[in-house]
Amino acid sequence: MASSDWAQYALKFGEYYRNAELWNPPRIRMREWMLAPFGSNKPLRHKSFDSVTNLREFLVNRTPASVFYSTAYWNDPNQLKMSDKGWKGADLIFDLDGDHLPQINPYNFPEMLEIIREYAWNLWNDFLQPDFGFNKKYLQVTFSGHRGFHLHYRDPNIFHLDSSARRELVNHIRGNSVDVNKARNDQGWVEANGWPKRVVEGCKNLIEKIEFINNNEGSKEANNEINSLLESLGGKYTLKNNKPNKVFNDMLYKFKQDGVKEHVLTGKFHRLGTGKFKPIQDAFEELIKADQSIILSKSGETDEPVTVDVRRVIRYPTSLHGKSGLKVTEFPLERLDPENKNKFDPLTEAVVFGRGKSVKLEIMIDDGNIRIKDKEYELENGKIIEVYEDVASFLILKNWARINKG
Repeated sequence: MASSDWAQYALKFGEYYRNAELWNPPRIRMREWMLAPFGSNKPLRHKSFDSVTNLREFLVNRTPASVFYSTAYWNDPNQLKMSDKGWKGADLIFDLDGDHLPQINPYNFPEMLEIIREYAWNLWNDFLQPDFGFNKKYLQVTFSGHRGFHLHYRDPNIFHLDSSARRELVNHIRGNSVDVNKARNDQGWVEANGWPKRVVEGCKNLIEKIEFINNNEGSKEANNEINSLLESLGGKYTLKNNKPNKVFNDMLYKFKQDGVKEHVLTGKFHRLGTGKFKPIQDAFEELIKADQSIILSKSGETDEPVTVDVRRVIRYPTSLHGKSGLKVTEFPLERLDPENKNKFDPLTEAVVFGRGKSVKLEIMIDDGNIRIKDKEYELENGKIIEVYEDVASFLILKNWARINKG
């Protein structure tokens, strides 16, 4: 965003905070706050507020681009050293962001948010509630204001879980601790819920994808499917030229052989290879877990999932996101459900700026798609479009467009 542009948004953000109904976090006095300014200045940290009234006064008079509060509870959140703050516990946070998922096009914004919303629903519906017995009365669901969704879980019984205990939760969700062999026995699949059931479903899904690749070998669609599978394993089976390695190609070839698919579908993975060919079976099992797991966003400071970080700050619900102008919005869990006819629509419900005056913008990205409320825009580099303030604020703050002064 051009240096001359952010000042107008600081004013608009300030006007919003003056009149908005701001959310009151539980134990607000024990929270640390981080406030990221407009422009290139460093964020202000180690702040605390004893009430929403005092917070509002700050947001109006020293309006930041983004507002974060700590998931942790501290004896003295104003202390500059983390070791002096006195950690008392932390909320459990699950952060799902489009920036962390393979084969997501971040420039097709509506499609990306639909995919992430479904991921958030699956995280709760397939893992947190059935596997851990989480109760939705302790859950707060929010749209992050940009590329994803946050699940805040505040059961008093788990406030004091340390990073190690939280890491166990994450490992289960990712499938890191799963032994695929426990999903089957000599007779075939074991009938059980949780990961054994997921292994069966993942096996079916993966075989469908492999069949598609083999039946459409060399096509753009097949290559895209290969890239998606390779990305799901973080490049483990990818060569420097971004092509699949020998183990991956051998796995694809195995499924061209008579009878292999039928045996594997009944859980007889040894048909993929034993002894020196065991890596083929290992790759297949890893892909099953990747198919059925949930990818959680990482902390920029630790490269570990946000869930594990007991000192993390997270976006404050009811604040505005400085990279989109959209509101960090709370909504009921049920509206994550992709089958819900009234599912949450962030590109309508999180828009706070009105139409205002029209403005001409020059698009700065090669190719993209955005919808604000009921209006869609196809974006091309250099294209001039005339839009109202609700659309202009989003495109300018994302640095996808600039004001056309020609």
